[in-house]
Amino acid sequence: MTILALALAAGGLAASQVRSSIEEVESRVGAPTPVVVARQDIPGGTRLEPQMLERVLSVQEIPERFVPPDSLGAPAEAAGLRVAVPLAAGSYVTVGHLETGVARGGPAGPELAPGERVVEVPVAAGAIGAAPPGTRVDVLVTTSPESGGGRTYVALQKVELLDARSGAGNVGAAGAEPATGVTAALRVTLEQAVMLTAAQNFAQEIRLLVRSPADRRRIGPTSIRAADL
Repeated sequence: MTILALALAAGGLAASQVRSSIEEVESRVGAPTPVVVARQDIPGGTRLEPQMLERVLSVQEIPERFVPPDSLGAPAEAAGLRVAVPLAAGSYVTVGHLETGVARGGPAGPELAPGERVVEVPVAAGAIGAAPPGTRVDVLVTTSPESGGGRTYVALQKVELLDARSGAGNVGAAGAEPATGVTAALRVTLEQAVMLTAAQNFAQEIRLLVRSPADRRRIGPTSIRAADL
């Protein structure tokens, strides 16, 4: 009985030491983070059709410290895009390795996966004007005071920016002052396109927030009313 108790105690101590070692390593290099890698060699110019993603791409976990800044967190993020350069098996698949379809899509426009749409919306000028195609953004909508008292809410998260061009005289809701801003093209679903178009009719301002490629979190519904400020 004593031997069994000692064995159990030793096992518990060993497990505790392993946990401590893991926590120490994670404190230095970060927690394991999923990244997309090529499962096999992928020739340049290959279009990543949704039905082939499982065959050519896989997900590995690496310490957060070593995650490429423009890495993908899930194969679905590459659906419908074309590989810009040859990728060797085991290579990270990053935004820089993929063509968004805007710069090289030709007269037909960006290449879209089934169910995807391109929606253009006037947005507030700022950092978004310098953001390259492929940047992931969150969409904030601020409604006018006449539209139920006015509020700001997160309409969409982590959508792909296809293009951004300067424009003057963008107008939101009725009565809003014309403003110099940017017209942004976003890759969205049909449902998201309808929602953004409807929101634009009541918006005083639509603003895009550039997000870190490493930030894959999604927040819950977030809204602030003007009356609460």
